[in-house]
Amino acid sequence: MPDDCRNIYKICRKSAGLTQEAAAERLGISVESLRAYETGQRIPPTEIVELMVIIYNAQHLAYQHLRETNALYSSVVPEIRPRSVLEASAKLTNRIFAFAESHADRRLLRIAEDNVIDTQERPEFDAILEDLQEIVEAALELRCARESS
Repeated sequence: MPDDCRNIYKICRKSAGLTQEAAAERLGISVESLRAYETGQRIPPTEIVELMVIIYNAQHLAYQHLRETNALYSSVVPEIRPRSVLEASAKLTNRIFAFAESHADRRLLRIAEDNVIDTQERPEFDAILEDLQEIVEAALELRCARESS
């Protein structure tokens, strides 16, 4: 794992206000195991990450963990940043309105109506997919949004 993401487990634990000892007890693992996860010596198994998500109240941890440990997942699902509910809502709404105002939905239907994406249509189709990817990213960020403190 890259250094900047190696401590995603530690960052989420600290954000939850838990010590390593308290977190390890709640997770049903040893402090040594938790320390190994937080220093990147070992990758936690999925069932431990699932518990971390619940105990730390950090749904974004699941996305980050999967992006860092699963090449297929990271190639399909966009990277998301933790955001406040307000910021994530604004981003999603702005992306949806921009998509609608550009009439990308109508352009997509026009491209797809013959069930073939030819070489002339490909650049526009790819641009529409990029816009849709931004909407998906914003929706995932809203799903993981945390209330501002």
